[in-house]
Amino acid sequence: MTPIRTAAPTEIPEVGRLIALSFDHLPQNRSLVPDENDRLPVMTEFFTFLSESAPEAGRIDVIEDATGALAAAAVWFDRTREMPEIEGYEQRLSAVAGPYLPNFQALDEVFEKHHPDEPHWHLAFLAVRPDHQSAGLGSALMQHTHEQIDVPAYLEATNEDNIRLYERHGYTRMSPFDIRLPDDTPFFRMWRP
Repeated sequence: MTPIRTAAPTEIPEVGRLIALSFDHLPQNRSLVPDENDRLPVMTEFFTFLSESAPEAGRIDVIEDATGALAAAAVWFDRTREMPEIEGYEQRLSAVAGPYLPNFQALDEVFEKHHPDEPHWHLAFLAVRPDHQSAGLGSALMQHTHEQIDVPAYLEATNEDNIRLYERHGYTRMSPFDIRLPDDTPFFRMWRP
């Protein structure tokens, strides 16, 4: 495994592609963009867009594979301080989401309603390219940040496999644990003290 390093700003589009590819099989992505022909391009733009503010408002850590391509990424936001506004957020989200905008607005509403108030670091995205999964890369990225922060951490998990992974790293189930999009697609809130 290559060392964990901070992503360069020029790599953020590659990080967005990695996240979209890694999450492509998830019901949450299918809920946001039901058309499989649109899903990967829309979600790539969405994850890139959201990750652009992480270098200023948190961090993006990455691991490369032997060829130098990104194999894994973790996008964190430092919620111990005021989060900077994303300039033109609504307009940019509309441009990225296109006809799926109501789904993304519902996601924002659910996440905002259930986001904890206590200062913390938010693990927004932990993604490992499908051909590198189950090799410990996600665990390494989490441990790397956990060793450097001295405040709680929060995340929204997507399935039972992820929940078990996060529990191994000290995350516990919050109340409410299960939060749902309007079509009943779940996310699971977890907290690491």
